[in-house]
Amino acid sequence: LDYLQALGIDAIWLSPINPSPDVDFGYDVSDYTGIDPKFGTMKDFEHLVKEAKKRDIHIIMDLVLNHTYDKHAWFLNAKQSKENAYHDYYIWKDPKPDGEPPNNWQAVFGGPAWEYDEDLGQYYYHMFFKEQPDVNWRNPEVRSAMLDVFRFWLDKGVEGFRLDVFNAYFKDPEFKDNPPKFGIRGFDRQKHIYDVSQPEMYPLLEEIRTIVDEHKQSYVVG
Repeated sequence: LDYLQALGIDAIWLSPINPSPDVDFGYDVSDYTGIDPKFGTMKDFEHLVKEAKKRDIHIIMDLVLNHTYDKHAWFLNAKQSKENAYHDYYIWKDPKPDGEPPNNWQAVFGGPAWEYDEDLGQYYYHMFFKEQPDVNWRNPEVRSAMLDVFRFWLDKGVEGFRLDVFNAYFKDPEFKDNPPKFGIRGFDRQKHIYDVSQPEMYPLLEEIRTIVDEHKQSYVVG
């Protein structure tokens, strides 16, 4: 930290440090309020923040709030049954009459963005790897839990956040097909009108900003 301070650096942006199996370099989070053991302990993190603050260096965290790891406790519960309280924490849809996925949405990393669960007879949505199911931000309980993630780390002394794929938090409520366009990959052969950038994001951003503004120094980028 002394060396970074001497260089004139005033902030450190950490890639995801939450517990993760690293299917996607830490962007598959299994616990939003924990530290992955490969980086140390929560005590180590608190020490980092404290010492950085002494040197006027801000700690910025990467928050991956669009999706979790499929072994996250929420998703393990969500797969138990359609009646499980956590089932609606994720985006589930019934198959079309012919058994096909509910729409034509594609995953960034290739193939359909829908993974079929034989036990439940439903598809769940994943914009990235199938091990990264998207959470349902339209569920008030999910929204509340995610906003508490900001509060948790702000209380730890974090002074900024980078929001991973924050434009994908909300999807079209009618799950309409994306229109086609020219592209190389399947994901690129669609105009992404219905799977990202929905108007519900604006009031959420205001809510996030209000929470972060409760602290003297604050920074958020998406």
